[in-house]
Amino acid sequence: MRITLRDITMDNFLECIRLKVAEHQRGFVAENVLSLAEAKADSVSNPYAIYADDQMVGFVMYDFAPKESRGYITRLMIDARYQGKGYGRKAMRQVIERLRAIPECKELQTGYVPRNETAKKLYESFGFEAVDVDADGEIIARMSA
Repeated sequence: MRITLRDITMDNFLECIRLKVAEHQRGFVAENVLSLAEAKADSVSNPYAIYADDQMVGFVMYDFAPKESRGYITRLMIDARYQGKGYGRKAMRQVIERLRAIPECKELQTGYVPRNETAKKLYESFGFEAVDVDADGEIIARMSA
């Protein structure tokens, strides 16, 4: 199974916003439609659909802040139907590689809801370490690029 990150276009937009996490994960990550609106408004976020071969299975969004020399992984979600197959791990690896390819990128940051043990384990497996809690109560995790 080949995992790729693809642009979101009018051809796959509806499919992307229809992706949903499992019921017990609601509140762990913003709905994709909100993330796409945020990316449009902030003009710095890079939203992508995650595909396993030709099947859309998830969504990821990231950006790079040059003034901070930091890459931010702001969203990662895998649709409930496709969880537990390693797609999130493979997509995360690709995002980390993309951010590390930016010479000025010295650090990576992500965040997660404290009760989201799956995200915590995934991020820790890549080397992210919890460093703080933001105003919304999310754990902020960082690692060197």
